[in-house]
Amino acid sequence: MAMFARDLSVARYRSFDSYRLALSDGVTVLAGPNAAGKTNLIEALQLLTSGASFRHSSAVELVHDGTGLCKAELRLEGDGRVLDMGLCVEDGKRSFSRNGKRCAASGVRGVLPSVLFCPDHLDMVKRGASVRRAALDDFGVQLSARYADLASAYGRCVTQRNALLKEKWCCREMLGAWNESIARAGSALLVHRLALLDRLDAHVRNAYGLVASGEEADVAYASTLGELPQTDDREELRGWAYEHMLAALDERADEEIRRGVTLVGPHRDEIEFSVAGRSARSFASQGQQRTLVLAWKVAEVAVARDILGTAPLLLLDDVMSELDGDRRAAFLQLIGDDIQTVITTTNLGYFTDELLDRAKVVSMGEAC
Repeated sequence: MAMFARDLSVARYRSFDSYRLALSDGVTVLAGPNAAGKTNLIEALQLLTSGASFRHSSAVELVHDGTGLCKAELRLEGDGRVLDMGLCVEDGKRSFSRNGKRCAASGVRGVLPSVLFCPDHLDMVKRGASVRRAALDDFGVQLSARYADLASAYGRCVTQRNALLKEKWCCREMLGAWNESIARAGSALLVHRLALLDRLDAHVRNAYGLVASGEEADVAYASTLGELPQTDDREELRGWAYEHMLAALDERADEEIRRGVTLVGPHRDEIEFSVAGRSARSFASQGQQRTLVLAWKVAEVAVARDILGTAPLLLLDDVMSELDGDRRAAFLQLIGDDIQTVITTTNLGYFTDELLDRAKVVSMGEAC
């Protein structure tokens, strides 16, 4: 049975003194002018389902007028369960709760994962590799506690090793113990990344082909360790990555000490998009790059459903104004009717009468 977000309520959150939003099981459209608070509600929904915000906001920024206490609560229902997810900011500190019991951000993840699409994401293909790595890892963290643990452990290893590399007294001998730790964590994370990307790739290719009239696209992983072995055996791949990462760290140790940074590992890897066999970052048009991002988001929805057995909450923040008519229509058709979706817009003219007839339209501010 599917899980649904039923009611969102906020108090002294962002631009709202108090607001309650009842969500449709299907499509909810938040319509209104800029600065009406639509994106603030999208952010609250993301925080309460993923434990993170696409704005990377500080706790203080979430509080109305920047002072006092703010709260946000989201009720989830389905599969015979009722769950209340909460967020509280007090004294500049953010805390989460689940059914009234305080928990870490990980405590609100995984029950109803969310897939967010906002205008900033449309540049994902042409921006730096860190953006694409973050897109993959942020998605993986919502789907698997193991993935979250591995990403966190590897991040700590890189941070601590980089701190050592910046010390004037750092030498090759001191890096030995750190090399083992970072290779162990990095090889495990690499295996999980590749497995998730393999799931996404098939859906990206299918969705892109449907929108782009059969044109072929692909997603590939480029490792700093070199060409990856072609094997479905995870243990074999992990062992290969561990040994090759140890060797690469040893080989580049002098350069890393000189530059004060770790140069080998998943934190330096690349996720490459291609169209018709050519690098999308270098050769694809803006329209092709945007279609790739649309396909990636559709793939996230499909993979979340495959892994968890339920569709995620799809959050679309003002993306319709950034897409041409054909891509808007194709994207909405790919989403389907069985995905709970919240869309913000300044212009209801972007949507078909058929979609508006079956959607719940919430007017925020002046009419569109």
